[in-house]
Amino acid sequence: MDGYNIVSFAGVFALLGVAWILSASRRNMNWRVIGWGIALQMLVAVFIFVVPTGTRVFLAVNDIVVKILESAGKGAYFVFGRLALGPGQVGQSGEESIGFILAFQAFPTIIFFSALLAVLYYLGIMPQLIKLFARVFTRLMRVSGAESLATASNVFVGVESNLTIKPYLARLTPSELCTVLTAGMATVASNVLALYVLTLQKQFPTIAGHLVSASLLSAPAALVMSKILLPETGTPETLGLQIAPYYERDSSFFEAVINGSNAGVRMIVGIVALLVAVLGLVALVDGGLSNIGTWLGAETPWSLSGLFGYVFYPVTVLLGVPLDDAELVSRIVGERLIVTEVAAYSHLSQALQDGLLTHPRSAVIAAYALCGFAHVASMAIFVGSICALAPQCSKSIGPIAVRALIAANLACLMTAGVAGTFFTESSILLGGS
Repeated sequence: MDGYNIVSFAGVFALLGVAWILSASRRNMNWRVIGWGIALQMLVAVFIFVVPTGTRVFLAVNDIVVKILESAGKGAYFVFGRLALGPGQVGQSGEESIGFILAFQAFPTIIFFSALLAVLYYLGIMPQLIKLFARVFTRLMRVSGAESLATASNVFVGVESNLTIKPYLARLTPSELCTVLTAGMATVASNVLALYVLTLQKQFPTIAGHLVSASLLSAPAALVMSKILLPETGTPETLGLQIAPYYERDSSFFEAVINGSNAGVRMIVGIVALLVAVLGLVALVDGGLSNIGTWLGAETPWSLSGLFGYVFYPVTVLLGVPLDDAELVSRIVGERLIVTEVAAYSHLSQALQDGLLTHPRSAVIAAYALCGFAHVASMAIFVGSICALAPQCSKSIGPIAVRALIAANLACLMTAGVAGTFFTESSILLGGS
């Protein structure tokens, strides 16, 4: 370990301190959740970054994800031709790629992964995986079965995870509701994870393995941060109980494929709508800020990304990002809060392509910090989903959602700090980035 690893380790506890300061009840901490949450993160990180067997597992997972993405690309190539070829790829007829195009290369993978997840649900594999993770959280942390199940579901799926606890949603305590929202925003769905992999794979060959490990690390981090910001003061109905995930099983294999594919299409439409609307609004705000800055005599144009860069700069330094890269990484990490992680990952990819990051660990920490739906648009989506399934929650969910958004951002940053604690630039997990 070097000095940067020590800084990252200290940064993890600094983030816990920030969460404690913002807590709704500082004297009512669940130390079992906090202790086991930190321990689980550290154990997983040691296994991945330090233990040789864990490293081999990491690389195997990375290769599996890449192979699955290649399979997804076959369908996209049949439909879109050379538009679906990534940079450097050559088609069956010898045609060359015309460059990276988000809509034709990355978005189709969401359809494929959504169909794959639906098949895994139909075969009963996904419910068993979710139950396994939920059992670990319930037994070690002594949290309720409902919030354990929701957190475990979010390791694999996105907003659909709320369906797994549909029978209990209306009776969740405020602390449980905060945990459900935090877990949703602090993690990423498997089908969208594929989008990030394709965005960064050329510049960061082992990014698939890192994003899978980030999703695993963020689950206990979400439990920790949510329970610090909004500790449990009631008695959850499913406290300490193991509950089975609720889901509507498709009647046949082909129905699962059809429904999964359609769900992927709906997700793509939602992502496109968010990117068009949010990025357009941000550009409008940036134009106004730039005019104000010019009027006040600012030497450089003002922008939202620049503003969030200042806000997140101390946090980025605490995470162990070298000072040479801290300003750029803080802007990329900070802008996720407004322009979504899709745009932020795109900007990270561009920064790597342009050689703007001088230290390899900066890219690793940024990739882990961005791995979550911790932004305003996602908060609205998760709140809308819960209110649709349990209208009784709509009266009190507003303030809880804001706390959950803060907790989710802190959880993602905590995950980045844990990764920075054990990552070294000589690691084979860098993959030549």
